Amino acid sequence: MFKNFLRGFGVLTLAVVPLIASGPVQAAQAPARARAAQVTTLTDAIDRVRLDDEDRSGYTRSSFRHWNAGDIATDGCSTRNEVLLAEAVRAPEVGPGCRLTGGLWFSYYDGQEVTDPGALDIDHMVPLAEAWDSGASAWTPARREAYANDQGAPASLVAVTARTNRQKSDQDPAQWMPPAPDAQCRYVGEWVATKLRWQLTADTAELEALKVFADGPCEDSVVSYTPAP
Repeated sequence: MFKNFLRGFGVLTLAVVPLIASGPVQAAQAPARARAAQVTTLTDAIDRVRLDDEDRSGYTRSSFRHWNAGDIATDGCSTRNEVLLAEAVRAPEVGPGCRLTGGLWFSYYDGQEVTDPGALDIDHMVPLAEAWDSGASAWTPARREAYANDQGAPASLVAVTARTNRQKSDQDPAQWMPPAPDAQCRYVGEWVATKLRWQLTADTAELEALKVFADGPCEDSVVSYTPAP
C-alpha cells in the first residue's frame, strides 16, 4: 500500500541527454551530466515559483500529445500503462496489447484500494490546462509532449481513482485539494515540485493557497525536484 506513497518522495532522476556537436571532432558523443536534484523546504520551494498572471487563450487538450509509446518503446505499453505498472502495489498480469489484469493500486488522493485498472485515471499533477496557463503555451509541441508523458519524475503522473481525478479537473490548489486529509501535504509538495521541475509560474491565489499549507499543517514538509531537460 505504501509503495506509491514512498515513490512520491524519492529523489527524482533524469535520463542523460546527449550533446549536439557543433564541430567535427567535439566530444559530441559524451552524455550531458544529469541535473542534480534540488531538495528544500516547502516554504522555500514555494518562494522559488515565479508569480505571474494566467492566460488560457488558445488552449486545447490536443496541444499536449498523450499517451505516447512511453519510456520503453519495445514493451507495447503506452505511458498510461507504464505508469500503472510502476505504481502497482501488487503487479498485474500483462496480456496482449499490454492489457493489465489482476493488479492492485492505492489511490492516495482518496485513500482507496483499486483492483480494476479501468477505474483509474493517470492524473497530470499539474493539469495540462494549468500548465498551458503557467508557461507551456510558449513551448514547442515536442516539449509539451514530453511534459504530458513525463515519467522522469514520480510526482508528474499519478494513478488515482477516476472520480477524484475528474473532480480535480484542471483546478489548482486554490480551488481543489485531495479529499483525504493525510494526502494534502504530499499533494502540495508534489504540485510545487512539478511547477519547479518544468519552470511553470503560479498566480497570486495559487501561491497564497500553497503558503497556507506551508505555514500550517505542512510546515515540516520537504520538496525534492529535478529540473526537466
